[in-house]
Amino acid sequence: MIIITTKRKQVKKDGHVFLSDLPSLKKDEVKVEVNDGRVLQISGDRHAHDEDHGHKNKKMIKWHRVEQCGGKFQRRFRLPENAKVEQVKAHMENGVLVVTVPKQELKKPNTKLLQIHGN
Repeated sequence: MIIITTKRKQVKKDGHVFLSDLPSLKKDEVKVEVNDGRVLQISGDRHAHDEDHGHKNKKMIKWHRVEQCGGKFQRRFRLPENAKVEQVKAHMENGVLVVTVPKQELKKPNTKLLQIHGN
């Protein structure tokens, strides 16, 4: 099982920003979707470490410790009502995925002050 480390969710004046550490992954190995109306889903598949470090015969390589595992991963976030889900953008650089979700101003409900009659 792989856990996506989400550094933080920032709430800015014009939107929400999600930052996720995905070391050694390329953008074509990660999928960002908005499901069920307002659920942001980040998923992908990390392949097991299989680097030969220049050795001709990979069978001769013996790993003593590998701290990066492979496998599928998924993380879901419920987006707030004011999220503009049709304008979500994702950018990945140096193993850090940045997902930006713009937000819109919600209309405040109309409030009418009623006069109280009687004693």
